[in-house]
Amino acid sequence: MSDAKTTTDHDEIREWCEARGGHPARVSDTADKREGGILRIDFEPSAEGLERIDWDDWFAIFEESKLAFLHQDRAADGAASRFNKLVSRD
Repeated sequence: MSDAKTTTDHDEIREWCEARGGHPARVSDTADKREGGILRIDFEPSAEGLERIDWDDWFAIFEESKLAFLHQDRAADGAASRFNKLVSRD
């Protein structure tokens, strides 16, 4: 993986996602009244089992879960990469 970066900056995460057509989402059957669920970034076509949520809710869960956003700007061939993963800040 070339040039993978980790960030917790909300603006940077949102800009990276939106530049690639990504939307904030969570795994729909993981959310309940106490927990926000497992977060994902959903791209077109929308993945089965994901529920799109707004950025405010996504970032609230992101912060509560103490996550960081691991992402790659460019693939090895130079094209914009959509590789991303949510990882623990620890």
